[in-house]
Formats: sequence, C-alpha cells, structure tokens
Amino acid sequence: MNKTVQYIGLLFVLIGSACSQGSTQTLPLSEQMAATAMETLWKDTAGVAPKPEKWTYDQGVVLEGIAALWRKTGDGRYFNYIQKSMDYFVDNDGNIATYKPTAFNIDNVKNGRTLLLLYKVTGKQKYLKAANQLWEQLQKQPRTNEGGFWHKKIYPYQMWLDGLYMGEPFYTEYAALMNKPDAFNDIANQFIYMEKHARDAKTGLLYHGWDESKAQQWANKTTGASPNFWARAMGWYIMALVDVLDYFPANHPKRAELLAILNRTAAAALKYQDAKSGVWYDILDKQTAKGNYLEASASSMFVYGFAKGLRMGYLPQTYLAAAKKGYEGLKKEFIVSAGQNRVNLNGTVSVSGLGGKPYRDGSYEYYISEKVITNDPKGVGAFLLAANEMELAAIPKTGKGKTVLLDNFFNNEYTKGPSGEKVPFHYIWNEDDNNGFSLFGSIFQNRGLKLATLHEAPTATNLKGSDIYIIVDPDTEKETEKPNYMTPAYAQQISQWVKAGGVLVLFMNDAGNCEFKNFNQLPELFGIHFNEDSRNKVEGRNFEQGAISIPAGNAIFKTAKKIYIKEISTLNIKQPATARLTDGSDVIIATAKYGKGTVFAVGDPWFYNEYLDGRKLPAQYQNFAAATDLVNWLIGQIPTKK
Repeated sequence: MNKTVQYIGLLFVLIGSACSQGSTQTLPLSEQMAATAMETLWKDTAGVAPKPEKWTYDQGVVLEGIAALWRKTGDGRYFNYIQKSMDYFVDNDGNIATYKPTAFNIDNVKNGRTLLLLYKVTGKQKYLKAANQLWEQLQKQPRTNEGGFWHKKIYPYQMWLDGLYMGEPFYTEYAALMNKPDAFNDIANQFIYMEKHARDAKTGLLYHGWDESKAQQWANKTTGASPNFWARAMGWYIMALVDVLDYFPANHPKRAELLAILNRTAAAALKYQDAKSGVWYDILDKQTAKGNYLEASASSMFVYGFAKGLRMGYLPQTYLAAAKKGYEGLKKEFIVSAGQNRVNLNGTVSVSGLGGKPYRDGSYEYYISEKVITNDPKGVGAFLLAANEMELAAIPKTGKGKTVLLDNFFNNEYTKGPSGEKVPFHYIWNEDDNNGFSLFGSIFQNRGLKLATLHEAPTATNLKGSDIYIIVDPDTEKETEKPNYMTPAYAQQISQWVKAGGVLVLFMNDAGNCEFKNFNQLPELFGIHFNEDSRNKVEGRNFEQGAISIPAGNAIFKTAKKIYIKEISTLNIKQPATARLTDGSDVIIATAKYGKGTVFAVGDPWFYNEYLDGRKLPAQYQNFAAATDLVNWLIGQIPTKK
C-alpha cells in the first residue's frame, strides 16, 4: 500500500475515533468521511502517528476538506489534526522536511494554503516562514514564453490543468495576506493562458495538458494540447477558480475574466454530467466507450465547484439542480457504509499524468488503465469539500437578502500586519486569530446574510439597508489614541434605526477593558445599563469558573445547555428590557423591544474565535452552539417589513 495513502488514513483516525466516541447519532456525511479513513487505510495499535513519507499535495487536498469542517462545526479536534499534520514537516525555523524547491514541482505548493491557515489562526511565525519558501518557488518557477508556470522542471514548457489548483489558490491568498497587488495580474493570466491553449471550442472542455514546445509524444503537433479530456484535470481547474476568487480583489480589472472562465468551465462540465447517475465519467466526452467508468474524485470536484460557486455568487442559481443531482449521485454510486458513523469512498482513479517514466501517452487506453481504488486521499479530500458545501447549502437560508453590519468606529483598533502595514484588528469579520469574528461571521453567512462593516459614525443613511448592527467593545484610550466615544447624537441615530425595525447587538466587556461612561448613553435608551464590574474571573485553565448553565426552555438558546463566558460586566435593567439569562442575582443577558426593533445585550465580546473555534475550551462548553442559537434568534427578530 502506498505510504502516503497510509499516512492520510492515519491522520483521519485522530478525528474519526474522537468524533464517534460515545455517539449514537448519525453524523453528517462529511464528518463520517473524515472519521473513516484510518480504519480502512491503516491500523493503529500504538495510538501514535508515524512520520509521513514526504511532503505531498494529496495531504493538502484532505486538509482543505478538514479545514472546511472545522469552520462549519467549531470542533477543535479538526484544527488540531490539521496542525499535527503540518508539524510533521515544519520545524520551528519554518523549514519543510522533504521539500525540494529546486525541483520546481508546482504540486508542492498546494499545502501552502494550510500553512497560511495555521499562521492566521495561531500567529506562529514558523508557518509563515514555511509559506514564504513556497512563494519564493513561484517567483522562480520556470515559465512558458508568455508567462505560464511549467508544471514541473522535469516537464519543460508544459502547463497542466492540475497545476492551476496546486499553485494559484495559495498564490492568491498569500498575495492578499502579504499585500502584493502586482501578483494578481499574473494569477489571472495563468487561467487565461491555460484556457486559451487547452479549451476545445466545440465542446468547451479543457484538455488535460498543453506543451508549448509541441515536443511531447502526447502533444498535438498543431495545438500542443494533449488528446483527452480527463475529468479530474477539469475538476482541479474548477476548484482552483472558485478558491482563487475568494481572495482575488473585487475591483481588479481581470476579476470579470476569471468569473467568465469559471462560468464557461462550469457550463462545459454541466453538459457532460451523466443524465442517469448524476456524476461524471473519467473521460468526459467518451461516456459510451469501452472501459470508461464513473469516477468519484472528479465528480466530487464538480459538485464542490458548482455548490461553492452558487454559495459565493460566482455561478447562477441554475446550477443548484445539477449540484444536488451530482451529490445524490456521489452518495449512490461511490459511498458505502463502513460501520457506525463511517463511510468509504469507492471509485477514485489513483493517478493520471502525462509523459514521465514509464511514458504516459495521454491516450484513452492509458487513462482507463490506471488503478481505481477505495478511499484515495484525492477523492476523499474532494468528497469532504463537496459534502461540506452541500451541507452548508442545506442550512435554511432564513437570513437571505439581509445584512449584518459590524461596527468598526467605536471599536477601532489597529496592529501591524505580516507585511508591516497598519491593519485593523480585534473583533472584525476577516480575522482568523483568537481576537477575530471570522467563525461568528460564517454562522451568519451560512444562513444567507451578507456581512458588512461600518467604519464611520452611525447615521440614518449608513445604517439604512442593514438589518442587524453589532457594536462590540468600545475603545478606551489605552486601546486607541483618539477613541470615538458614544454621543447623544449617535445614540439617537441608532435608536431611531432600532425603532424602525433594526436589530441591535451590544457586546461590551468588563471593567478596564472597554469604555462605559459614554457608551451607556445608548443602551440606557432601551432600559439596559452595563455595570463597570467584572465577574466570572477565571484562574488559568479552571474553566468552570466561567461556566454558566442555560435553563431548559430559554427563548434564545434552544440547543446550548452550558456556555463559557469570563470576565463580564453585569447588567442593570428596567422597562422595556427583560432578563434573558441570569446567574444568581446577576443579569448576564438582556433584551428589549423598542418600536419595531430589538436590542440584545451581554457584557462580553463572547463570540470571538478564541471561544468558538474549539482549540481552547473543553467540549462540554457549547459556545459554538450558543452562537448558532443567537444568530437564528436574531434573524427571527428582523421584521418582515421594516
């Protein structure tokens, strides 16, 4: 058995066993897939994972799927799995074991996205240093004459569809993080060059590879293209597009071109979706040819591309039916039970390439000669991504068409970014570290809401169009040189917005960590006063000091039973405010109806990543569930017509 496959399986068991212990409930398919691979690919008797054989893109595909599960569930065991996976390779100085930059193998860049995730969440420099090495490889990667990346040094003058997925999502995310705007033109061009040389005008499909020199046996002597449309190659390409667009600047002149390429690629793939099964054949346009077969990894990639493209607004809603049909096909054709809360994925071709030794001529006969196996990591990773997207799509979009606005005026802190520039931080949407609201924001997004940020003082004009407005942790002078304090005029603007039907969320902090005197002018309009105190002091990791039980029947928190909330300011309330959660004689959470609108108040920022991401809190504290409950409740407070 391939050692890389063994290792991927080994990694899965860490989550598989943990997620299933003591559980008789059926997990979502994405989590069943994550829980199964160890038992089918590797038997662990010692409970200790061996050192992996080499740095490989297969691992990166799996980790993309696990990262998606972590963001959806807030289960820290997923993140720990990701971190352990990379720590086998990355030492404290950022060196990557077994990685050889001079091979100029673009496959080796794939895992860079996992390194960036680890850096953004943990702040550990070793992950950024490792990512820097992959960036440097791309700066020196050999190119075709017009500027396209060679797939590998040993494959001169060749671009493969695979390489777009291996290199471009990392290239884009790194450029966005490190403030390298000149990279985006180059990134767009890689897709443009690939489509120009590999797209077949008649079918719209893209050939697996292109040889600028036309020297390869597999290359058409006129076009340089390889002879067949391999499904997984196009799957890599469509996944690359939907992932790159997440970080590609909205105002870049070539963004529209990338969206057009995605839509052309999706349209071509849609035409070759098998009408009976809902999935795709290994060679896309030869469905009835002898030996052709339905293939799991490519089918998962197309479902992922369609579903994510829909969720992000990159593709029209007409793809929803195809995504659903494809997902049902995946489950019917490839997924089989492997026991309680475990499934196997059949039907993934192990590998297909061009050239090399022994020589792969790109013929139809070559492609169908490659082995088809169960639980191949490329298929498993793609299925994880597809299943996660379809599970997100199944969440009721009760907030569709609504906007949640996050204040960045009263809370207006800055820090030095990784490239040295001044950047906003502390309770903002796009911040993945402990201080950020990225996971809280995703809960809103998964229910259809649009995220927005208000950088200016609130006015009737800039609050208009927003349905939920969150103000968190107003600044003191120790946090911001010139804080923007609440004033009667600001409070009046906000209260009038609430009265007209707005839903206001107030996340304060405890004494010494936010400004009370001026800010209380706003909540007092609704019968709520934040006390300048601090309760639930927690010593070290004595988490029970921050524990609060939620009684059955709570109108807001319908699933969470026990939460963790430390160092909070308590509330004094009067009409029209109502206590929604108390502990002893202290009011912890209150709400108020005001005109057509609603106010929610708690004396802590509470739902920032540190207490949602599962890395710190033991599993008995249900903060992620509480955040989900709150989001559902807030959506329910939005008037049908304001």
